[in-house]
Amino acid sequence: MITIRQIDHVVIRAADLKRMVAFYRDVLCCPVERVNEKDGLWQLRAGTSLIDVVDINGRLGGGTPPESAAANMDHFCVQVEPWDRETIEAHLIVHGVEYGDVADRYGATGLGPSMYLKDPEGNTVELKGPATEAPDTIGS
Repeated sequence: MITIRQIDHVVIRAADLKRMVAFYRDVLCCPVERVNEKDGLWQLRAGTSLIDVVDINGRLGGGTPPESAAANMDHFCVQVEPWDRETIEAHLIVHGVEYGDVADRYGATGLGPSMYLKDPEGNTVELKGPATEAPDTIGS
């Protein structure tokens, strides 16, 4: 069994990273929480969740501009509590769902375990466990 607590974050691919970050920061008042320039990733706080904006030309961005053939939504992430890796994996196996490796990744509550899987339509879903390290706060 998997228990979803809330949406952790969404990841949006951007052809114009500066414009997109400015929109979410200045128009929607989401402060910049964390930046990984090497990967072209900006993470903005949206209440208890994050909006991640990735440069399409960065390591995480996929290279193709957002359009109907290459959507700008990369994936969404849900927080799962309790995080019991063996139980979650067994549940996914029973339902015939393939999943990726578990690794520590940064999310709305900080750094913690997560795994990726695909829904029946091919959308990527990230399952995220509780943080083992608190969120960064770098300001905007």
